[in-house]
Amino acid sequence: MSRMWKLAVPVLLLTAACANPTPATQDPPAPPATLAHVHGLGVNPADGMLYAASHFGVFTVPADKAPERVGDRTQDTMGFVVVGPNHFLGSGHPDRPEPGTAPHLGLIESKDAGRTWQTLSLKGAADFHSLEVKHNRVYGYNSQNGQLMVSENQRDWDTRGRVAMADFTVSPADPDVVLATTREGLVRSTDGGRTFAAAAGSPRLVLLDWSEGEVVFGVGMDGIVHVSGDSAATWTAKGRVTGTPAALAAKGSAVYVATESAIHASTDSGGTFTLRQALK
Repeated sequence: MSRMWKLAVPVLLLTAACANPTPATQDPPAPPATLAHVHGLGVNPADGMLYAASHFGVFTVPADKAPERVGDRTQDTMGFVVVGPNHFLGSGHPDRPEPGTAPHLGLIESKDAGRTWQTLSLKGAADFHSLEVKHNRVYGYNSQNGQLMVSENQRDWDTRGRVAMADFTVSPADPDVVLATTREGLVRSTDGGRTFAAAAGSPRLVLLDWSEGEVVFGVGMDGIVHVSGDSAATWTAKGRVTGTPAALAAKGSAVYVATESAIHASTDSGGTFTLRQALK
């Protein structure tokens, strides 16, 4: 799970009269070879490897050596979810935009652990900043229209509610129960994301992961990790990471949190964290 609220900032470009314009055919600069600007995290059940989706492609993040980019695509992978062994879904922006086409990947799929990707649907129309796969459905938050969208076949989509959210997660037990983080606080839906209501008494969270049973993990903007054992009815503050949270993934007692400067790992359900990987 990942995502931060973004504000559009107008940019004024000043060009000197004597400046030489950059040729339209000039190749873009090569992307950095190191991992930075993480948007999503996930563990591949095929081998237990941690993967990080970033502004410049998907990387493996071993515990004992430097991250390595997977494949030769350097797309800005905004949304990312591990579906099963070596099976990933993603979204974001292409590394080589096509002229005349909106720079949105729609829903893309890899069945070889990120080495190659294929377009499934909504190319040019959707930029999913958060993705989940549960109950044989894909749930995605489309940043282009601010709406939650759901698909049962990864090609045809049902548009649900419009909520400005940073992240969301779906109950493993009930396909209609959705939690989402907003500027106003945590909200809950009991109708599949069509409508949302405030989740009273919840901490202020930005990231969520509801991977098993009634246990929900959340991270606040202050880096404090919160855990609920009763489907987000009550919460307990646990450990803390330094930096601005950017991505969260949990599996059993293992919890991973990425910030702008590092990926942190916990083996005790978020109670304590160690440095997994410093980021450039």
